[in-house]
Amino acid sequence: MTSVPIVRRVLGDGPFAEIGEPALAVIDDRSRMVAVGGDLGAVQWNGSGTADSRWTGHRIGVYERDALRCRHLVRSWYPIRSLAFHPVLPLLAVGTGRYDGGCSFEGELLLIHLDSRNVVSALQHPREVLSVEWRSETALRLVLAPCDDWENPHAHEQGHTAVVTRAGWGAVERRAIGAEELAAPAEPAVQPDHSAETRRLLADLADAAGQQWSGRRRVWAVEGMEDGRVLAALDGVLAESWLPSGDRQWAVEDEEGGRQLVLASDGTSVWANAERRSRRKGRHWETSAPRLARIAIDAGQVLETLSPGVCAVLITGGQRTILRPMDGGSKRPARLMMYDLDSTVDGPEVGRYDLFNHGFAVRSASRPYVLVGTDLDKPHKDKWIAAVGDDGTLRRLFPHSWVPQEHHFGGPAVEIGQSLVYAGTVHHGHGLQPGGAYVVRRSLNGAVQWQYRTDHPATALDADEDTVYVAYNSGALTALDADNGSVRWHTELEVGGAPTTALSLAVAPQGHLLVGTVDGRILECSLRR
Repeated sequence: MTSVPIVRRVLGDGPFAEIGEPALAVIDDRSRMVAVGGDLGAVQWNGSGTADSRWTGHRIGVYERDALRCRHLVRSWYPIRSLAFHPVLPLLAVGTGRYDGGCSFEGELLLIHLDSRNVVSALQHPREVLSVEWRSETALRLVLAPCDDWENPHAHEQGHTAVVTRAGWGAVERRAIGAEELAAPAEPAVQPDHSAETRRLLADLADAAGQQWSGRRRVWAVEGMEDGRVLAALDGVLAESWLPSGDRQWAVEDEEGGRQLVLASDGTSVWANAERRSRRKGRHWETSAPRLARIAIDAGQVLETLSPGVCAVLITGGQRTILRPMDGGSKRPARLMMYDLDSTVDGPEVGRYDLFNHGFAVRSASRPYVLVGTDLDKPHKDKWIAAVGDDGTLRRLFPHSWVPQEHHFGGPAVEIGQSLVYAGTVHHGHGLQPGGAYVVRRSLNGAVQWQYRTDHPATALDADEDTVYVAYNSGALTALDADNGSVRWHTELEVGGAPTTALSLAVAPQGHLLVGTVDGRILECSLRR
């Protein structure tokens, strides 16, 4: 029986990894602490979207200035706008917020108690806090965005300045600061971008500590090789290889970064798939050409590239390289693209693609599996799990949802024997509900062998001969008995005492678990028996 895994090695580690892309930082000379605000990013891409429910990547990290060890790591629902250490107390004030895209400016004033790790959201009503500044031990100056931009075209360049006083800031309770204390006239407010200077500061602090800050982010795919090497795809890197010694062997850079890795049938190369997002160029939006490349595992040389003409998802299973187009809203029936060594074959018709519905990456697949709908105009309706045969025909196996009245979003999967174990979420008009995320094992005739329900969606899963390993966007990692779905163990992922979240995972041939994290690291975890 397996027990809770132990992180025995961390690849791609470095200072300030926990906060992702940095936005701002402040140094407190009195306590010799550094506070950094950043963003790990979303946990969805154009090929898969359901793991982003109930996720926030905004982080506040508090570090020792000399050793750069992370002492505190706090999640925020909003981007970090301002940070200020209290002049005497072990207290950090944090202003957060953003425009909601429709009307309101929402956010919080967070008070982080550095001794107890307690976090207090101090405002009675949501407000975007643009700036926090301690004027004294008792006075905190706040600059808040307007409540909304209704009939105010200048709202995005304005702020309301208020000074809130408390005799003891350490005793301020949740929602203790009401609207009457924040009433102030609107005036022009500058909202500078501190990201460039923050990056320079973090690099200088790392250099002074004898370390190097790299700014790695989101490991979307990870694979273990028979010889002990580890392959990964992450932001800014199409693919990379790590040697058993822990040294990085090679890396192929990319403007966006790799999102999928699929081992090629020759056993000596890997297919890597990069994301391509639309970017504004002047008055227009442009999307760069798709990048799907086969890379030699030994040397990192790009051996060939595919030019499908549209962005696509790599489909695992079988000897062919198979792509499913992400049609971008086209109403034409889409077909799989099937590549042999010397030819391209039009595959079966699979309908349109929706990142929230059709993501279905199956590990250890003996043949290609896809999710297909029955209605071209509404491809998310009546989805079926289908398999692609050796002759290129599509065979519908069973409905994706085993509960007729529920609509299920797609998610990661693994094939075990004559069955599929897959994760997903149940659609609800008010968002993901408690118990609305699941892992289920089903025979290839559709029979449900077991199901396991949770509150957070899965980001990745894999399995060995007797255990299914499931990573969640909450930071949890759970092992389920493959036979009956019971919980073998459950843990919250940590690196160096600070929480992290798995974005990808794989059971390596050597029997240990590889975990790719949202903060750019790869964890090699032993599975004691």
